[in-house]
Amino acid sequence: MKILIIGGSGLIGSKVAANLRQLGYDVVAGSPSTGINTMTGEGLADVVKGAQVVIDLSNSPSFEDKAVLEFFETSGRNLLAAEQAAGVKHHIALSVVGTERMLDSGYFRAKMAQENLVKASKLPYTIVRSTQFFEFLGGIAQSGTIGNEIRLSPAHVQPISSDDIAAIVSDTALVQPINGTFDAAGPEKIGLADLMKRYLKALGDKRIVVPDANAAYYGAQINDQSLTPTGSARLGDTGFAAWFSKSQPAR
Repeated sequence: MKILIIGGSGLIGSKVAANLRQLGYDVVAGSPSTGINTMTGEGLADVVKGAQVVIDLSNSPSFEDKAVLEFFETSGRNLLAAEQAAGVKHHIALSVVGTERMLDSGYFRAKMAQENLVKASKLPYTIVRSTQFFEFLGGIAQSGTIGNEIRLSPAHVQPISSDDIAAIVSDTALVQPINGTFDAAGPEKIGLADLMKRYLKALGDKRIVVPDANAAYYGAQINDQSLTPTGSARLGDTGFAAWFSKSQPAR
């Protein structure tokens, strides 16, 4: 079975590709660096030929409101049209838990647009909504840093490791499409500010975390329900301590 991964050289894409290749599948990792560009349509018609499954793990190079919306709308339309022409049997898109609750954020509005395009297509599909990756903690810290302080909401999050979400996406590629959405999350629910305190302490980073209920998360106010699953979810096994320990050799 041929499986095409758009964004196949990224953090999650490279892990999904490795998982599926290890199982013996014919995996093509598509990205602009390999001549596959969903924004322009370059290379799409040829690369989707013969693919039974397409996994869209692409992400916008810019998080500016207009640019990110243009990315997900244009790349989504181009990719889905190419898949329809090629007769792809399963389209998998990676989205974010809480997308419909976070529409004050331009990024989440763009992800909602991406989801809507998938649902409106004639393709069998599965949308995997993931919580935030532990690997993004450094970027979240930077986004909230002013001087020596990091102002973050105390609202609950339920982060997942990149290995765990990659395993979940890989498993999804090997089963029938559900023509719907499911959530994936880590095993531990914790306040975002508290999680950041653990992260900085483990790093030996002396910045001070200031819990602030009014602190925005990428442009939107959040509460305990914003970024966590509200019902059943597929849970990864890796908590913060195990993830941090494992991540050290790569740092």
